[in-house]
Amino acid sequence: QVVESCVAAAGYSVGEFAALVFAGALGFAEALYAVKVRAEAMQKASEAVPSGMLSVIGRREANYKFACLEARKHCESLGIEKPVCEVSNYLFPDSRVIAGHLQALEFLQENARKYYFTRTKVLPVSGAFHTRLMESAVEPLAEVLKSIEIQKPLVCVYSNVDGKKYMHSKHIQKLLVKQVVSPVMWEQTMHSVYERKQGTEFPYTYEVGPGRQLGAVLRKCNLKAWKQYNHVDALEDEETADT
Repeated sequence: QVVESCVAAAGYSVGEFAALVFAGALGFAEALYAVKVRAEAMQKASEAVPSGMLSVIGRREANYKFACLEARKHCESLGIEKPVCEVSNYLFPDSRVIAGHLQALEFLQENARKYYFTRTKVLPVSGAFHTRLMESAVEPLAEVLKSIEIQKPLVCVYSNVDGKKYMHSKHIQKLLVKQVVSPVMWEQTMHSVYERKQGTEFPYTYEVGPGRQLGAVLRKCNLKAWKQYNHVDALEDEETADT
């Protein structure tokens, strides 16, 4: 009943493929193959440059763009050509993930107070995903997506690239490629998904998969929508069957 009455879907980063499979835009096997190609290409790009991602919670005064600019200047002073340091994920108000060269991220951690960052945490990932350091991963993914049949989604699916609804199959193909080198606009997506006329009830929200991170983010973005939130652990049934 929930699936039949679903009005919208969205997925965070690689989760966008799952959202598109759910919405009937991509076949499961084809999407899985595309995800494999994407993952291998992004891993290869990660190995080319020592880079990473830094989760940041800032005060209202925090200026993330200025902080990234100064971190890039620091990298240039170390002799790094065309350094990368930019916001790669917009999570919720006052929370961002910044990605780029490791030296830039170290600089931001050391100068956190200057930029009004109240908490910084290096994420356990191998590269600066969703930045131009992933450019070499674009072509392999673009090639595999050209060979896959993409349908118009049966329910609205929102893109990470701009937080707006996918319009048609070519649009999906184009933005899934662009997503690799673009910041994940998750906070903006949450605003788009839950935009309602005043007095309209919010829909039920289900987070499917391991962990409740997206639920935690939703709570920070839209408390009223979060009150209708449920988590579905994809492994629950299998575990019950095993016991």
